Amino acid sequence: MSEKERFDRLRLIRSPRIGPVSFRQLLARFGTAGEALRAIPDLAARGGGKGQVADARAVEAEIARSRSLGARYLLWGDADYPFLLEQMEGAPPALIVKGDSALAAKSCVAMVGARNASAAACRFARTLAQELGGMGATVVSGLARGIDTAAHRGSLASGTIGVIASGIDQVFPPENAEIQQQVAEIGLLVTEHPPGTQPLARHFPARNRIIAGLAVGTVVVEAAPKSGSLITARLAGEAGREVMAVPGSPLDPRAQGCNQLIREGATLIQNAADVMEAIGSIDTAMVRQSRMDFFAEPVSADVSEKERATVMTLLGSAPAPVDEIVRLSGLGSALVQTVLLELELADRLDRHAGGRVSLR
Repeated sequence: MSEKERFDRLRLIRSPRIGPVSFRQLLARFGTAGEALRAIPDLAARGGGKGQVADARAVEAEIARSRSLGARYLLWGDADYPFLLEQMEGAPPALIVKGDSALAAKSCVAMVGARNASAAACRFARTLAQELGGMGATVVSGLARGIDTAAHRGSLASGTIGVIASGIDQVFPPENAEIQQQVAEIGLLVTEHPPGTQPLARHFPARNRIIAGLAVGTVVVEAAPKSGSLITARLAGEAGREVMAVPGSPLDPRAQGCNQLIREGATLIQNAADVMEAIGSIDTAMVRQSRMDFFAEPVSADVSEKERATVMTLLGSAPAPVDEIVRLSGLGSALVQTVLLELELADRLDRHAGGRVSLR
């Protein structure tokens, strides 16, 4: 990939209303990020809005800031972009990393759990992470309080990956400043956000998909029934990865999420050997798909007003699956995807998890 294409791809993903899905569709349709950038205003106009692209000087400043922090970019299409993450729906087109990116190429295990975890659970997570590291696995977590911190401390010596929901120059929670620095120095620190981005609540679910995507399996140590850890486990399961959980007392609310996962089919975990046995049954070659087949979502150059009106009639404020819109419209997938892309660029469409869309 040329330096110009790398710059254009970063500028494309930093442009307003460009997400992972629209990024892939634009590349599939136009071939290069430069051509996609030039096409955005026209596509947005067809959707009834005004398209914008990221300011080139702002992107140059971001790159300079990242480099000054000792960080670098991994872009979709790079040979060292983590191949398991590449297969996730909504995989980030651009990652900013600091540390040893070779850790992501090893057999990775995600460990997540409660922020207000019990002392016993934290000790278990730390020991489990240490043992997994000794068996050759890379432990991935989110540098949050509780289980995440314990997992990183246990696996720091063997190599750990920390995924954060902010810019790489930000620390959250503040008390994890030292361990985050250690992860960046001898492990791998990962984010999809530009430097300076604050850790806002809406960024954490997106961070969870990166944690799940990097790993061949996810272990939940302690989690309440509606915690973010269960979101990570669900994303792992939807991606065909192993979901594992540590059982706990039914009297402890922090164990209810794990017990629920086990009841629903997650693998019960009691030690590192259980984890390695569970992930050993997954063939990563079966998870990996052809890059072009996976990312080349169908789009079409020509859509008539009648076809556009047909799709618009099926859209509403309630999220609806794209495949259902295709079925009900009687149109080809390429035509429907094109209308949705135009609406998204015009700021008239929202995308939701599970391949669903809704009108704003």
